[in-house]
Order: sequence, then C-alpha cells, then structure tokens
Amino acid sequence: MNWRDFAVHMASMARGFLAEDSVPMTLDKITSAAVGLVDGCEAAGILLLRKGQAETLAPTEQLVIDSDRLQEQLEEGPCFDAARTGHPVFRIADVSTETVRWRSYAPQAAALGVGSMMGFLLYTDDKSDLGALNMYSRHRGAFTEDSETAGWLLASHAAVAFSGAREHASMERAVETRHIIGEAMGLLMARHGLDEDAAFDVLRRYSQDNNVKVREVARRLCEGGTL
Repeated sequence: MNWRDFAVHMASMARGFLAEDSVPMTLDKITSAAVGLVDGCEAAGILLLRKGQAETLAPTEQLVIDSDRLQEQLEEGPCFDAARTGHPVFRIADVSTETVRWRSYAPQAAALGVGSMMGFLLYTDDKSDLGALNMYSRHRGAFTEDSETAGWLLASHAAVAFSGAREHASMERAVETRHIIGEAMGLLMARHGLDEDAAFDVLRRYSQDNNVKVREVARRLCEGGTL
C-alpha cells in the first residue's frame, strides 16, 4: 500500500464527507471508500444495532446484506459481536475455520462466498446505537496488517462523518418540526381566536389522546385543514 496516496485520498474524502448533508449519502461514501482504498476489500457495509435490532446500511453488494441477515438470524458472527459487545476490531483470515467462535455462522458464511473478513467498531456520540464498518473478501487471507491499519483510519473518519451527518439531519428535522408546528398553531389561532399557549395545548392534547406525535398532528392539520 502506498501510504502517501492513501493519505491524499483520505484528505480528499474527509472534505467530501463535510460536504454531505445526507446520512445515507455519507455512509455510501464510507463503504465505497472501503472497497476503493483498503487492500483486499471487495465488499463493505455498516451493521447498526438499534434497540437490539440489526440494520444493514450502505452495503456495496448483496453479499453484505446476506451475511448480516445470517448473523442476525443466528445471533452470532463477527460483525454482530463487534456491534453488540463493542469489540473494537476483528480480522479473520479464513472464515471457514472459525467454527469454535461461530459454530453456526462460519460454515454458512463460507457457503455464501465469504473467504475472509475484517471489521471495526464505529464510535459515535449516540450510546444507544452501536455500529461496525465491515469488509469482506471472497478470498482467504485477503487482509494484511496494512489493510487493518488502513481500515482503522477509515473507520475513525467514518465515525466522525457519520456523527456529523446525523447531527445535521437532526437539526434539519428540528427546524422543520418547529416550522410545521408554528404553521398549525397559526391556523388554530386565526380560526378560533386562541393565543399561542392555547393553540399549542390543542395540539398537545390531541397528540396525547390519539397517541400521535405533535409534529404529525401539526402536519395533518396543515395538509387537511382539520383534525
């Protein structure tokens, strides 16, 4: 691996991450970079565990999705364990030989076409979500120590970019929510002569009585003109 070229790619990629507002587009760039920059990586994806449920994000190939679904079904496997237990990194030279740690997953993963694997925990500021950036090869022994070092560096950038993109998306949602709630309150105030507190109380009570979020109540009122 030419580390100077790698550093240039990483710097360019970091600027690209900052330009992205969308979480899915940021993650797509991360997994594409894994395939393009890490020696031996033929496919990549991010496995996210959210409230105990596994979700595959930005897979570059169907192989990634199939592997994640298999691990979720069996409740075992390197990617699943990395995300669930917070294990920082794994590198497996030959998946078919890992029958001690993952007795059920290993032979079935080999049957899917997985030869070797590598993965890195994605540290984010949201402690409720644990994710791992996972890399696959159809060949045994595809990943070297240099591959692992490159993966660490990419995962570090990825975690920062992922967290930043989610924060930006959250701020956009907050602004949008405030706007639509304000619009709904304005309708109620104009129609019924309410002040701001009373108008918001109408939305809040409807939300509680019908188990619907205030934002959704406001959206229905703005779009339909009535509750």
